[in-house]
Amino acid sequence: MVDEHPPTALDLPMVDPLPEATQKYFDICVEKLGMVPNVLRAYAFDIDKLDAFTAMYNNLMLAPSGLSKLEREMIAVVVSAINRCFYCLVAHGAAVRALSGDPKLGEMLVMNYRVAPLDPRQRAMLDFAARITESSAAVSEADRQALRDAGFSDRDIWDIANVAGFFNMTNRVASATAMRPNDDYHAQAR
Repeated sequence: MVDEHPPTALDLPMVDPLPEATQKYFDICVEKLGMVPNVLRAYAFDIDKLDAFTAMYNNLMLAPSGLSKLEREMIAVVVSAINRCFYCLVAHGAAVRALSGDPKLGEMLVMNYRVAPLDPRQRAMLDFAARITESSAAVSEADRQALRDAGFSDRDIWDIANVAGFFNMTNRVASATAMRPNDDYHAQAR
């Protein structure tokens, strides 16, 4: 399905024509996802900004890490739930449903991760992501040690902090610009 609505409330048209590399990236999105996510369309008014955004996203969410892809998506959803970011809750909630094979888990994380049947490692990870989101200046060594005690390495803690930080930033941009999630996300993995 092609989403014909503008991706945000701002009048920032996509570069036309898109550079060859960007068009190829968008074509891969359509091939793999069936759509170009509106967040990419929103950034496509400035290819340098789009490239910076996708480089950071791809590094945090897809590169090798001690965190699984599902765990990184879980962080995205918990941060987005606290920030009440409609775009990211819809898009990353769909990813949690798809990666976990559990539509209820996706909904629990969207509404209140504390009701989800998580293992102690995942609970510690999401508690830390929530703490960063709600009061980052209050994070202490005790918070990091709780993650170590749950089995996370210092590199994993770095990754948790960076994924949470990234989504705190993107949530604010998405909310400030009234970014719309693609319609396709709503029905995925239900």
